[in-house]
Amino acid sequence: ASYGTNPICKGCLSCSKDNGCIRCQHKLFFFLRREGMRQYGECLHSYYGLRTPDMNRCSRCRIENCDSCFSRDFCTKCKTGFYSHRGRCFRGCPPGFAALEELMECVEGCEVGQWSEWGTCSRNNKTCGFKWGLETRTRQIVKKPAKDTIPCPTIAESRRCKMAVRHCPGGKHR
Repeated sequence: ASYGTNPICKGCLSCSKDNGCIRCQHKLFFFLRREGMRQYGECLHSYYGLRTPDMNRCSRCRIENCDSCFSRDFCTKCKTGFYSHRGRCFRGCPPGFAALEELMECVEGCEVGQWSEWGTCSRNNKTCGFKWGLETRTRQIVKKPAKDTIPCPTIAESRRCKMAVRHCPGGKHR
């Protein structure tokens, strides 16, 4: 580019001091930027476009809340506050998927099964001899998350319960 030191000419094969890029380097896309009445050409990586041997032209993404896309129907970067999931942008991740905050992407989350029935009310492994105890229920991890950084939901929980038999027969704890 004849005006290579000018930041407006970054990625250009040919550049004009007044109009910016006229032709882009291979694999970059020509984008006509408008600022008020002025317009100038830029060569960009992150847009999708139509390529010919002579010109790469940008096309606008047709995906709602998308900043840049691979094709008109597949977003590669969502606007701030939106999560990327399978080429689309969402406020939150769909069920079964978890948010990777640092990348603003939805990845397969941890999948757990149904809760078991509540277990026997006991205290210190005894089913009698106390007024109150705890009962527990569990569920299994059906599918581990795609990334170790995504926590699984609780797989065991306990609650307070009233013991069925307060005094043990014969006065001994069972």
